[in-house]
Amino acid sequence: MQKNNRNNKARTSPRREGSAHAGHAARLQPGAKGRPEARTSANGRGGNANTAASKQSNRPQANQYTVQESMELLPFLLLRLNQGRNSVKSMLARGQISVNGRIVKEYNRQLAPGDQVLVSKEKIIEKLPFAGLTILHEDDDIIVILKDAGLLSIASSKEKDDELTAYRQLMAHVRLSDPKNRIFVVHRLDRDTSGVMMFAKNENAQQTLQNAWQDAVQERTYVALVEGTIKKPSGTIRSWLKESSTLKMYSSPYPNDGQLAITHYKTLQSNRQFSLLEVQLETGRKNQIRVHMEEIGHPIVGDKKYGSKSKIINRLGLHARLLAFVHPTTGEQLRFETPIPKSFLSPFKPAPTQ
Repeated sequence: MQKNNRNNKARTSPRREGSAHAGHAARLQPGAKGRPEARTSANGRGGNANTAASKQSNRPQANQYTVQESMELLPFLLLRLNQGRNSVKSMLARGQISVNGRIVKEYNRQLAPGDQVLVSKEKIIEKLPFAGLTILHEDDDIIVILKDAGLLSIASSKEKDDELTAYRQLMAHVRLSDPKNRIFVVHRLDRDTSGVMMFAKNENAQQTLQNAWQDAVQERTYVALVEGTIKKPSGTIRSWLKESSTLKMYSSPYPNDGQLAITHYKTLQSNRQFSLLEVQLETGRKNQIRVHMEEIGHPIVGDKKYGSKSKIINRLGLHARLLAFVHPTTGEQLRFETPIPKSFLSPFKPAPTQ
């Protein structure tokens, strides 16, 4: 549930405030402390050191070659580099060679005319595109992303270790700058739920957010496309959730038997077949919105596990639209809001006239 001060939000520094949309999310790079070009020598004469550093910085860090005729990579490199066979193989093994923008370590890779071969003095950092996620905001402590439906937040015991997840991709992302960097889970979204979610980049940020989650999160709003017309345009659902032996959540008929779950909803649009709801969580239990929608007789579209029979949008009709929270380190309020998925609006479009 939104805090009482939702209409009296703390002033947010323009540098740290984030608001992004799915098509053009801003990607902020983490701040880094400046490093001087050269250290002043012990006798205080820094001029020569600066001059040397300037010369060093002007030296090319990589050379690019265009392939003129078909041949294997190793002979090509031996022809163009003034180095021995073992030295060139070592460069390949260290990831200093790329072909057409991708690191290649196979010495017998076949080259074709027009291929671009890059030879770097250091290991090449290859930035692979993300699959199913977009970074909305990144700083030294947190990463906020927009996750697509179908992407796992983090693998559980029943998924394969090598399964593609948001966690694995972000871990690889932060380790591009330092192999010791890590990602820490703060909260999760179901695989088939899209929307805004956050990871921490250090344990302090993770613990700060998790230990004060109810106070840190100012707004957490979803949109849900559900089956049928809801009689009450708005309301609150309150129950105690438990998990069955088949890993399905359900509401216990007994008070205080399970975890208290409170969901607030408001109808945005409706017709005879469907309703589009704005949903706010006062608690964040596993599958909470899905269970509560089934409980009131209006399961989320595409949610076969919790009673849905409709496949009108070919996905689960649940999207984490808005997340506003207090930054764990700076204390500033950050707010990220994304548009309602277009497919959620399609059931309410008027039928085309003949």
